[in-house]
Amino acid sequence: MNILLIIIVIIAIILAITGGLVQSLNFLLWVGLVLLAIAVISWLIRSIAGRRGA
Repeated sequence: MNILLIIIVIIAIILAITGGLVQSLNFLLWVGLVLLAIAVISWLIRSIAGRRGA
């Protein structure tokens, strides 16, 4: 699960940089930000659930 989050963050950063540099692919910026937000939210949920379970 942790490897999946790292991959999602890397893809999000790449898409965000690509979307920022190329105006015609501006939607990639939003896709990157959404993926980054999903990765952060899932990490927070897993972190909170892990603390509660321990």
